[in-house]
Amino acid sequence: MKHVTIKDIAQHLSISVSTVSRALVDDKNIRKETKEKVLETAKKLGYKPNPVATNLKYGHTNTVGVIVPEMVTPFASRVINGIQEVLYANGIKVIIAESGEDPEKEKENLQLMERFMVDGIIISLCSYKKNREEYLRLQKAEMPMVFYDRIPHGLDVPQVIVDDYMKSFFLIEHLIRNGRKRIVHIQGPDDVYNSIERVRGYKDALSKFRIPFDDDMLIKSGLTFEDGKNAADSLMEKNIPFDAIFAFTDTLAIGAMNRLREAGKKIPEEVAVASFSGTELSTIVYPKLTTVEPPLYQMGKNAAELILEKIKNPASPNRSVVLNAEIKMRASTANDAPSE
Repeated sequence: MKHVTIKDIAQHLSISVSTVSRALVDDKNIRKETKEKVLETAKKLGYKPNPVATNLKYGHTNTVGVIVPEMVTPFASRVINGIQEVLYANGIKVIIAESGEDPEKEKENLQLMERFMVDGIIISLCSYKKNREEYLRLQKAEMPMVFYDRIPHGLDVPQVIVDDYMKSFFLIEHLIRNGRKRIVHIQGPDDVYNSIERVRGYKDALSKFRIPFDDDMLIKSGLTFEDGKNAADSLMEKNIPFDAIFAFTDTLAIGAMNRLREAGKKIPEEVAVASFSGTELSTIVYPKLTTVEPPLYQMGKNAAELILEKIKNPASPNRSVVLNAEIKMRASTANDAPSE
């Protein structure tokens, strides 16, 4: 169906486009009769104002782009819910793009948002090593940007994060105090900075209890259920003795836990399993999964508040918000864990 424009109304009435435009915005210099004719014709032809064109006239589009690395788990959707609550209340709509854990696609999404002339971008990265030049270019072009969860480590940017290091440290400490001494860490990708921080927490907790670090107990992996399954297979094939697994994400933990159960391992009696980035997934598996749960909804709200600050005042300080993630103890790490 053809979109009716101001030009169509002008041609229908044999008047100028500028006259139609001024009549539609209730310009006091337009005669009442002309204004009524324009409004009547606009209704008759089915004219609908183009909000994007109107907003561009005033230098904004009332939209914010949100770029997420994946939409497989509920992680991104919970953050987006928080973002939308804040932005919608301020008359701003959200455009969402998924990068599929691919830095090249992420770059395309950044450029897409720029072409859409969004007022700002909220993003969680695929890699802290890639696309840094793109973030710097957009900053130089005065595009308001806020990073959450996965951040471009080393750049001065507004960000919303949790303390990956400390929460990993505390979780490993809990496992050790419960008698686990051979703890495997299924590590996330090297170019996700959260992974580096969680490995650091894991190693420092072992060191505190004078448990020697063993390279065989650190397994580099991807991010999927299948990657978790493969990590468990690798451990069993190499006959590496272990009594606990700490996984980078729920997906890895669940993949490993399901494979161990298939192989006849008792969880948590023989192997305790815990993870980070807790979502609803951790409560719908058996046994329910012990995990570090970031406040995802709040993370989204804080990210939205930061982008509003930057939109209103691009020169405002680049604030860093560190949220408290909660360690939820469940049945996968102890027989007497609360079954929520």
